[in-house]
Amino acid sequence: MTEKLCDQRGKIYDLADKRDPCTIIATFEVKKGNLRSMRTLSQDQRKVFAEQGYVVIPQVAPRNLIENAREEIKRLVTQNPPPSGHKGFHFYFLNDLPKPLLDLLTESPAMGVAESLVAPNKLGMPEQVQVSLIIPPWPHKPGGPHIDGLTPPEKDGRPGTFSMLAGIFLTDQSSEDMGNLYVWPRSHRSCAEYFREHGPDALGMSAPYPPVLLGTPRQVLGQTGDLVLAHYMLGHNMGGNKSEVTREVVYFRLRRENHREHWRRFVQDELYELALI
Repeated sequence: MTEKLCDQRGKIYDLADKRDPCTIIATFEVKKGNLRSMRTLSQDQRKVFAEQGYVVIPQVAPRNLIENAREEIKRLVTQNPPPSGHKGFHFYFLNDLPKPLLDLLTESPAMGVAESLVAPNKLGMPEQVQVSLIIPPWPHKPGGPHIDGLTPPEKDGRPGTFSMLAGIFLTDQSSEDMGNLYVWPRSHRSCAEYFREHGPDALGMSAPYPPVLLGTPRQVLGQTGDLVLAHYMLGHNMGGNKSEVTREVVYFRLRRENHREHWRRFVQDELYELALI
């Protein structure tokens, strides 16, 4: 039997359309002429994030923002290309936040959707943007997950924790082995349990990932313009690309206001920052 999901209006969607099983069919609440007016996630949808550690929200970034972002990436690649003949991952970490890339977050509903996970609190603006390319052919399968921000830590020695990872797909990843992000569902909950037992400062000694039991990894499926939101402690890694197209994703690492002040409590309680009620 084909797995199905239901949106908050009761419409049934067949997952045979190659959507990720954690895809959220969310209702737009868009004021006329204002694409940035956000759609919010319902309590049930926020619970999917809390339980699984991630969600995929379809068609958040419109075509014009996608095109502008891809042009910016072409410029980056032209100015600073990967080594000749390189296959596999190639990243650009940018602290100056080029407008065509930042617009994916701020000129679409993406920031509002992400912020609805922590409402009524707010998310700060990202301090960096990552352009993540997976150049084919690269028949890679990750050996395990990692947590971001541990090597190196921040300048004051604090682990580089954040609230959630937000990724916007600039290319199609509706089938496996297209450079998909791998995730280990529910692993964020195992992490929090580990840090409750061993203390939050154990995070800094846990690279690449705490020694917890892990379930079966899953390749995140999505289409151009989709948004993936993943909990900071969700185990993840990059996957191989057997397609003919370079996979392009733009990632933002988002922190709830005052996150750095309460990061120890956050890593011991995976629900601490989430608005579940």
